[in-house]
Amino acid sequence: PATALFKSEHAATTRMSETPAPSETGPSTVAAFVGATGGAGTTRTVVEVASALAADGRTVAVLDAAFATQGLADYVDGRFDPAITGLLADTGDGPPAHSRLSAGLYGFDAGDTPGEVAVCPAYAPFTRLARAKSTTAAERFESLIGTAAGRFDCVLLDVPPIATNQAVAAVSAADTVTIVAPATPRGAEGTQRCHERLADVGSEASLVVSTRGELETADIAVPSAGADGVGSAPACLGGEAFGAAIERVAAAVTGRELREVTDDDRGVLGAIGEYVGR
Repeated sequence: PATALFKSEHAATTRMSETPAPSETGPSTVAAFVGATGGAGTTRTVVEVASALAADGRTVAVLDAAFATQGLADYVDGRFDPAITGLLADTGDGPPAHSRLSAGLYGFDAGDTPGEVAVCPAYAPFTRLARAKSTTAAERFESLIGTAAGRFDCVLLDVPPIATNQAVAAVSAADTVTIVAPATPRGAEGTQRCHERLADVGSEASLVVSTRGELETADIAVPSAGADGVGSAPACLGGEAFGAAIERVAAAVTGRELREVTDDDRGVLGAIGEYVGR
């Protein structure tokens, strides 16, 4: 997690002083990760994929659309002023999208990586959450996503089950949509329901990822990280089965071959080719 600027009960997080310049990896990718159910592990998956991409030298922005759970905020220490909910709930014309985005970005410590990760979490009382879920706020959200895509190599969207304006805005703005489902009968049912809801809003999933085990309909199965607490993230940099699965997800959602690992460079990401379909 990011180191607070100062320690107190009102501690603030480390705000990104400026947006990182994109690396020379081609056009930006906007990837939405949609939870098939509550508690699917979507936020943890997004954080791990962002860290894996940063290990590959990418600049990554993570935008939170899961306003009800506000789980992304748990991965960064301190207070968020503003959070993405505040940026979207503001009334009036306000500043342009690029100014709002810069104000709401906070650094996430992905470890010793050549790339960078910035997060824009949801964090607000109920009354502000209601305003942030309006149709006008959803339009602002799409504008922020577009602005982020012009400033980062990858933009990852943490999206709840499709039932809110901001969730629809997220999948509509994304280049790729990934369904994240737990490896349980409830996860299988939620995956089918998510496919149907995506079709209802004119979108579709290009990838299904199961968490904490294998699901028959999943393209990639991500095993348990071993430690589920937010303090253990990112765990993908340690290699082994969890890290390898996250690498496959990162390659699949970006559609690009990742850097090759040599004898002198044992980075987390290798040239993994196509993910294994089921």
